Amino acid sequence: HEREHDREISELITKHEEEMEKLRAELNKEQQRLLDELRQQMSVTHKAEIEQAQLQSQTLHSLELEALRLSLNNMHTSQLELTHSNLRKEKETALVELREMLNDKRAQEVAILQSRHQLEREKIKEQCLKEKEDL
Repeated sequence: HEREHDREISELITKHEEEMEKLRAELNKEQQRLLDELRQQMSVTHKAEIEQAQLQSQTLHSLELEALRLSLNNMHTSQLELTHSNLRKEKETALVELREMLNDKRAQEVAILQSRHQLEREKIKEQCLKEKEDL
């Protein structure tokens, strides 16, 4: 009876060990599945983070380009305004010089005409006096 009991205990121990081995295998399988799942989730998350970082980088780059474009546009506008202002000043200076030159020329012509007029008057006076004397 004792041997029968030992044999049953031995069978139970063997059965228990087989079940424990089976449970360990299932547990290892489940752990591996969970690890694979976790790796996949981490990979997806990592990919999403990389894409987000790239998008932020592109957005930042676009903003920097837009800022540079606006800055360049402002500089160009300022340069155009400065050039326009300089051209206006040059035009005004040229007009003033031209006006002064024309006024000088006019004054010279007026002086010449007055001188001629004076000479003609004197000539006519002399002619009148001569004609009076002749008469």
